[in-house]
Amino acid sequence: MLLKNNIPLRYIFGKIRNELIFILIYTTAIAIFHKYVEFAPISIPIAVPAILGTVISLLLGFRSNQAYDRWWEARHVWGAIVNDSRTLARQVLTYTDVLYPGDQVQQFRERMIRRQIAWNYSLGQSLRNLSAAKGLNAYLSAKEQQFISHYDHVPAALLEMHGRNLREAQEEGWINRYQQVEMDRTLTRLCDSMGKCERIKNTVFPATYSLYIHFSLLLFICLLPFSLIEYFGFFEIPVVMAVSACFLLIEKMAIHLQDPFENKPTDTPMTTIARNIEKNLRQMLQDQELPEQQEEAGKKKYFIM
Repeated sequence: MLLKNNIPLRYIFGKIRNELIFILIYTTAIAIFHKYVEFAPISIPIAVPAILGTVISLLLGFRSNQAYDRWWEARHVWGAIVNDSRTLARQVLTYTDVLYPGDQVQQFRERMIRRQIAWNYSLGQSLRNLSAAKGLNAYLSAKEQQFISHYDHVPAALLEMHGRNLREAQEEGWINRYQQVEMDRTLTRLCDSMGKCERIKNTVFPATYSLYIHFSLLLFICLLPFSLIEYFGFFEIPVVMAVSACFLLIEKMAIHLQDPFENKPTDTPMTTIARNIEKNLRQMLQDQELPEQQEEAGKKKYFIM
């Protein structure tokens, strides 16, 4: 997720660098042609690109809103994951803390909470098309790692182990039937959140809609120099580049926001959220080994992942 401060201009304009180079060459060629070719220069009434630009502005605005809705829904789902992770940890600790003290119960609590920490990291890595099992050895036992190695969908396997442990705890008498039902409802909400993230990930933004807007934008940029050359002369080069950059940046913004799980600076900050959940759950478990704050992007401090 991009932060408010320290966003370098090279990142912003680097997204449209090739387009700006093409526009610079194109507008310069038109200006030279208009200045030095003797026969009548070509000009277009400014009303033509003005009308086209108005239509494109409306379409880009609509697309940006739809893209932001997808990004915001993804962040909303991860907010629910934060709440349900804390709820599961609280239920595990409070349902078994006083009535049934003992080493086995303590191991059950630690196993459930550490596995939930692993689930958050695993889900984020899975959504970014990274290895969903990478780094989980710090939270899972060798037996648990062996169990998930047989699954293609690691987060689902972790939730299955959660459910099995709840059944065992109910059979051992560490929790009663009603407590098991409540905790299973929390697992169901976590599974629902996982499915919502995958729906956003796997639902492709309409390609034809994006393609038509892009072609219309290119037509607008191609017509704009012919309308401004009569008014600005060679100065139409920076004017056209500035106007085109505004439209292109809005289009790029919508493209990035529409896919919030693509391992880009504009992503939902799943790793940072998972690290904050880990910190909260370790404190609830009274574990003094808190996660270190790591630099997500090396020297790049303008976004978090």
